[in-house]
Amino acid sequence: MTPAIHINPDDYLETEGGRVFTAERNALAWERAFADLSLALRGGSNPKSLYVVMGVQGAGKTTWVQSNQELLTNAVVFDAALPAKSHRAKVLAIASALGVPAIAVWVNAPLEVALIRNQLRAPDKRVPEAAVRSVFSMLEPPSIEEGFVQVIEISADANTGHGFAHFH
Repeated sequence: MTPAIHINPDDYLETEGGRVFTAERNALAWERAFADLSLALRGGSNPKSLYVVMGVQGAGKTTWVQSNQELLTNAVVFDAALPAKSHRAKVLAIASALGVPAIAVWVNAPLEVALIRNQLRAPDKRVPEAAVRSVFSMLEPPSIEEGFVQVIEISADANTGHGFAHFH
């Protein structure tokens, strides 16, 4: 069993001094993430599936990935906000072109929970509140119709921060 390949565009913003965000660095981070996604889905002889883990910043996407390594064996995980269908289209197009099934994991957290979790992050990993609110306002639930073979919704519990899954 091979551990998941985890691709998160934010990881490409890391420097020795912490995460550094600029518009130019962000555009390059997304280019690298898409290129690495293509390589990961092409590589190896193991049958792979793609888990697209999405939700507002602070919802718990990366925590979900870290907590579900057994489920994600032999998989590629693309971990990013991707709030609307238009934001997910390129990831789905790459998977479709390579014949890899894409599974949506929507980490659905209330705005208040996401804002609190965001504030608890290290200063260099915090997202401006206006950006979190903007992404939240664009959220469109993923669907089979847009190209996913399965949709898993993880609903965050506002009291404990833990979630539970709904399969569609």
